[in-house]
Amino acid sequence: MKIVFFEAEKWECDILQHACCNHEVVFTDEELGIDNVGLYRDADIISPFVHSALDRSVLECFEHLKFVATRSTGYDHIDLEYCTRNAIPVSNVPVYGDQTVAEHVFALLLAISHKIPEAINRTRKGDFSQKGLQGFDLQGKTLGVIGTGAIGKRVVEIAQGFRLNVLACDPKPDYVFADRYNVSYVDLDGLLEQSDVVTLHVPGSKSAKHLLSDREFARMKRGVVLINTARGSIVDTQALLHALADGKVSAAGLDVLPDEPSIREEVELIRSFFDKEHDLETLFANHVLQHMRNVIVTPHSAFNTKEAVERILKTTGENIVGFIEGAPRNLVNKH
Repeated sequence: MKIVFFEAEKWECDILQHACCNHEVVFTDEELGIDNVGLYRDADIISPFVHSALDRSVLECFEHLKFVATRSTGYDHIDLEYCTRNAIPVSNVPVYGDQTVAEHVFALLLAISHKIPEAINRTRKGDFSQKGLQGFDLQGKTLGVIGTGAIGKRVVEIAQGFRLNVLACDPKPDYVFADRYNVSYVDLDGLLEQSDVVTLHVPGSKSAKHLLSDREFARMKRGVVLINTARGSIVDTQALLHALADGKVSAAGLDVLPDEPSIREEVELIRSFFDKEHDLETLFANHVLQHMRNVIVTPHSAFNTKEAVERILKTTGENIVGFIEGAPRNLVNKH
């Protein structure tokens, strides 16, 4: 079988090559999209990362695609309906970065609560003034965790060390876990109304798009802090801008933004005028967010530790070998 890995870094290749040693393997650092799919149309198995766009127009170009193994937990970059309809199983990496992403949540939160970026920038200029650097303690604050899957639960566990009070919201509450960690499950409105910090840990599904919009921001405490390490589409960016402007949200720590591949460089904002695939207003709002002093944006790097990436590669290799041997694992669609 021919296996193609997209968005593959050089050091990853040896690990993946070893896992698939009895097959033809191709590595490319390119993202898969409509512009380059023709180069790989004879692939039997493809393995993308989150920046590849596997919509119908791309997937139907493959001549005999048999399996998709995404190297991520999320799979909203893949047209799952098309794959299911055409009997193409899709696997993901369900658990690899729960600890890693949870740590990043608190890295963002501590950077905000202690105004770390501003303090660093100031001292680099030789200014050791304390003016404007007063932060706030986490102890005693209420943390609202939206989504208590693997990552959300690790966030809850870490929160205990900071002596935070924790509220949670999830369509499938885990009351055994809640009892163990003194977590109170509430509905979304109740969580928003009571939380000093809100952190998002839900998948980027269609139903979760703009889960936080004008209505939800209106229900939040004045001065709330928002952390998003999940998916950019969960937050209505323009609604967040409005909430930041009027002080409803005092600060935000964002590892994800809508259309983030299109705003990696400022020049892409200009180019987007001619790109009908992206919403110009959202792109502009994202651009503004990146330059606000009370907003910290990281480049979708919450997952990116050596240990987490090694777990991704190990599980991806196992997913591919399992499919080839007739024992597929970690499937996210029925086929």
